[in-house]
Formats: sequence, structure tokens, C-alpha cells
Amino acid sequence: MALNPDRLLPISPDAQAVARRLFAAVEKLPVISPHGHTDPAWYARNLPFPDPSTLFVIPDHYIFRMLYSQGVPLEALGVPRVDDGPAEADGRSIWRLFAEHYRLFRGTPPRLWFEHALETVFDIKEQLSPDNADSLYDTIAAALSEDEMRPRALYDRFRIAAIATTDSALEDLADHDAIAASGWHGRVVPTYRPDAVVNPDRPDFAAALARLFELTGESETWTGYLAAHRSRRSFFKARGATETDHGHPSALTANLPPIDAARLFDKVRAGTADIGEHELFRAQMLTEMARMSRDDGLVIQIHPGSLRNHNSWLFEHFDFDKGADIPTRTDYVHALPPLLSVVGNDPTLTIILFTLDEIAYSRELAPPAGHYPALRMGPAWWFFDSLEGMRRFRETTSETAGIYNAVGFSDDTRAFLSIPARHDVARRVDCAWLARLVCDGRLEEDEAHEMAVDLSFRLAKAAYRL
Repeated sequence: MALNPDRLLPISPDAQAVARRLFAAVEKLPVISPHGHTDPAWYARNLPFPDPSTLFVIPDHYIFRMLYSQGVPLEALGVPRVDDGPAEADGRSIWRLFAEHYRLFRGTPPRLWFEHALETVFDIKEQLSPDNADSLYDTIAAALSEDEMRPRALYDRFRIAAIATTDSALEDLADHDAIAASGWHGRVVPTYRPDAVVNPDRPDFAAALARLFELTGESETWTGYLAAHRSRRSFFKARGATETDHGHPSALTANLPPIDAARLFDKVRAGTADIGEHELFRAQMLTEMARMSRDDGLVIQIHPGSLRNHNSWLFEHFDFDKGADIPTRTDYVHALPPLLSVVGNDPTLTIILFTLDEIAYSRELAPPAGHYPALRMGPAWWFFDSLEGMRRFRETTSETAGIYNAVGFSDDTRAFLSIPARHDVARRVDCAWLARLVCDGRLEEDEAHEMAVDLSFRLAKAAYRL
């Protein structure tokens, strides 16, 4: 089905006309992707994507979680098992299975993203079905063999100005070094994600901590631990990093006296801390990371409120990030004061707050961001990276905090071809919202035009220092 040129724009003729003009001004703007999960090896090696299923299905938990919910085994979709057990390796078989269940995506964001990619990248205007699955697979597979479908060429085709990957604190960043050494003009930078060495709940925490000390040569003490983080942050920053990212279960922060923090670290390191002390340690580390960001200038992203690996059986057999993370409450109002008492009034620091607790937008996200100079609102994230989710976000936060205490859009995707699709959706939703404000008499159209450019490009570029 061919894409409707007015998709997601207002139905009202007057508002639609305004939205069309606004969207025409931002549709072709460069893309800032500040929270990408794409693999830096794609850009370093610039190899062709092997087949349509590897491109669209296997890396995209938005797709395979829906199929799994309807009884399709992850092995049948080519998702690798922890124990290296059998998983489907034939891309065509995976694609046929996807086509058989494509009806499940009616009315969902993944369908919007997928069909945008089919039409704009492969000039395919047919809707995927069991009848055309093989022909579409062949068309895409043939296209993937062409040089213009390699990652670096697609980076240019998608008008990406910068993309920040998300990398463990323990990564050697060899692929980022290879990109820099190649002389390629694309800007692909790492993001410092220290969860592996900050979250004692992780089963590999002790080994990760030992590796951190091995990499940095610091002493295995609280002081040495903080110095090790500073060393790794410097390593990342030297390779272009502008951000850190923290995927904590909650937004809790703490500001312990140094002697108490040192005692807590010793218990965590020895494996004798209880669950409550694990939470307190993570809370203390958010404040410590904020102190470090005040010194080195890295932007902080806090992504709390996801109960990770809710399906314990799936985690045991398939590991992290397999579509089994579920939103939980986020109480920013009571969680943040310890951190904010240290850095909240510093206008040189940027702390971007995300939440999966959608009902908290107008109570816990917009009011603090509308007051503290260091705080900014992250966009509608993950489960709310959708038409209705973005609308609700704008409507419930903008009256309190405006748009200039927000950071534009962040696509947050592992699926490369969904990057331009997601930005297209976000730009359409924002232009529709702005058009309504114009037609309601709350904005002049020239103001809406400037705001559309800000929301589509300038806010993200400035907030993430990209």
C-alpha cells in the first residue's frame, strides 16, 4: 500500500494546510540520532546487509516481541539462543513467517516504520503478505547487493548528521577507532553506558567490576572505582562521546557522605550487600555520575522505569533485550532531590530524564524540567514512541515546560532502516500539533515554523552536543 502523503497530519482542512507547510520545511532536515543502538561495526566495516530478515526482523524487538506474543518461537525468527542451540538460519523462512503474521501489526508503529522503509528505500508499494513474501524478499535481497545499500551510503541517503551508539563502559571501541582511521566523513560516536559495572543485580557484575579495574589499573577501592569511571569516560570522550546513559530500574538518587559510600561499595564488591543496598548503590552512582559530568561536560541520560527481563525463562534462554521489558512507575519527585541538591541548579550541566510511566508526564517530568536549569525532558520513549504516545507527550508537557526544556526527538532503535521512518513520524506529529496551535490562535505560523525546525533538529543537536 503506497504511503499517504498526508499521513498523521490533521483531518481538518485548515489545520492540514498549515501542517503541510510546516512539514515541507522540516521533512528534509538532517537527522540527529542521539540514542541509537545500531552496531558501530556496520559503519566500520561497511559490509552489505546479508538478507532482508537480518535487516528487518532479527535485530528488531518491536517486531519479534509481537510475533512471540502470538506463539511464534524466537528460534523460528533466527534470534540466537544463549546456549547456541538451534535457531532458524534461513532468511527466507524467517521472512515467510513474518509475512504470515503481518496482520498483527495493523495500526501499530512498527507497520508505519516498516512500510516507510519499503517504499522510500526499496520503492516497494505493496503490502507484505504470504502471497508476495518471496517476490518482495527477492527484490530486497537483490537491492542489498548494491553499493548504495551499504551502511555508509545509507547513512548519507538518510541525511544523518550524527549518530551516537550505546556502548558498555568496558568496550574497547575498536570499531569507533576504525571509523576514525578510515577517514570517512560520517559522525558515529560512542555513548558511555556503565550499567554493567554499576548494577549489582546483574549476574555478571563481579566479573565486569574486575574487568573495569583491569582496564584502568586503578585500586579496588571506592576512590579507585570512581577514578576508573573517570578514566573510562575520558577514553570514550576522546573518541567523540558527548553523553552517558543510565538504564536503572528506578530513578532513585542518593548523596551519601564519602565514608558511607566507601563502606557501601565494599559490601557491594564483596557480594554481601542486600537488595536494598544494591538500590542505594545505584542511587549513589547517579549522583556520582552527575558530579563527573559537571567536570567533563558529558550529557546525562536517565532511562528508568523498565522492569527488565520480566520473562525469566526468555532471559535464561535468550539474554537481554528480547522484548520482555515492561514499564513500571517512576517517582521522579521523591527520587531526584539528593542529586538535584548537588547539581540541579547548574545551567552548564544537562540531565535528560526519560520515563515509561506515561501518567507521570504532567506531574513528574514537565514541572521539574520547567524549573531546574540542569534538567531536560527526554521525548516519548520506547512504548510511547508512537503517534498517540507523541501526541500525549506534547499535550501533557508543553504547557508546563514549553518545548525548550525538552530535547526534540530520539529514535532509540536497533533497526537501521527505521531511523528515517521514526523521524518522519515524529516530525509529522509535531507539525500536526503546531498546526492546531496556529489554528487555535495560540501561535503565529512563523513561530510554529521556527518551533518545527527546533523540534526536528536544533533541540537535539544542542542538548546532546552533537
